[in-house]
Amino acid sequence: MTNDDSIATRASLLDRLKDREDQASWQEFFDTYWLLIYRVAKKAGLTDAEAQDIVQETVMAMANKLPGFIYDPKVCSFKTWMLRLTRWRIIDTLRKRLPQSAPAADSNGTATSALDRIPDESSLKLEAVWDDEWEKSLLTAALQRLKPLLKPEHYQIFDLYALRQLPVSQVAEIMGISAARVYLVKHRVAAKIRNEIKAIEATAS
Repeated sequence: MTNDDSIATRASLLDRLKDREDQASWQEFFDTYWLLIYRVAKKAGLTDAEAQDIVQETVMAMANKLPGFIYDPKVCSFKTWMLRLTRWRIIDTLRKRLPQSAPAADSNGTATSALDRIPDESSLKLEAVWDDEWEKSLLTAALQRLKPLLKPEHYQIFDLYALRQLPVSQVAEIMGISAARVYLVKHRVAAKIRNEIKAIEATAS
């Protein structure tokens, strides 16, 4: 997917999220996006606890700011807006790690403040990480919704072959089925996943 608003972020979902009492919509949003925010925070160098805090703080910030958020993808997509909120909190967490008292000396012996030693935002390459994790979060959300509806055998075959990427011959041996059966089940489950992804998108259309 290349559309910036491909994961349940079109206008109607945003309208529902502006109601902080709409627990169902907020739970749907959290289930879809929390892992995205968490993974990006972790890849930026934060600890597990710090990444968990980033998730909570970002969602709370969104809840506070959404009533005034105007959806206009030509100006700023929801995806970009959420990245900005996440990035601000990641940078703030990195800033809090640094001592604020005595300045440190750089390699040339010049004193630098703690603020100067904060990693440059561009060096974190969060945009590329965000784009990568955005696609993964879509797949994860679709799998989480679909798994209870699949036959356990079918999910296991898909997990072994498509997710863990075991050779088809090994999957067939483990499951006691033919290679053709592995291909067939994988194809059918993949089709269901694509439909589930469309269903996630449809919740915001």
